[in-house]
Amino acid sequence: MSKHKNILQDLNKPYEANVIGLRAIVYFSVGLFLLIVITFFLMQFLMVVMESDAAEAKKSDNPLAFTKDEALPPEPRLQSAPGFGVDSEKGRVNLELAAPQAEYLELSRQWNELLKNGKKDEATGTVISLPIEEAKRRLLPENKTTGKSETADSSRLMVSDASAGRKQAVRIR
Repeated sequence: MSKHKNILQDLNKPYEANVIGLRAIVYFSVGLFLLIVITFFLMQFLMVVMESDAAEAKKSDNPLAFTKDEALPPEPRLQSAPGFGVDSEKGRVNLELAAPQAEYLELSRQWNELLKNGKKDEATGTVISLPIEEAKRRLLPENKTTGKSETADSSRLMVSDASAGRKQAVRIR
């Protein structure tokens, strides 16, 4: 036969009496409190260790640490982001807190200066670009045709199927 406890019940009451194990509740509460206290002290210890490591890492000069410029994201950057600017001949122009059209204004100033004055490589002395008026003065007299219409006529010819791709025979109309 089975071994069950014989619990006395009072059939005159409309509910069952609830037997509460007060000892188990007290043990659980004390254990939970101790677990919370131990976890708190472990977290404090971990925080102290991590802060000392961070302070030590700040003091030492790390050869692999990023410089200020290396830590920036690559171009193009947002206009309000740190490091937003334009490279010019005189160095970097910082446009971080400038108006939205400041980049265009700076670039157009540089382009107009380049078109007006031209550019020369300082190391070799080679002319990289000429001012527009200087370029017109140099190039236009060289390309004048002296009544030769052969170039104009040959530019209107195209290779036909009848010549099997050997000569330009058909005139474009």
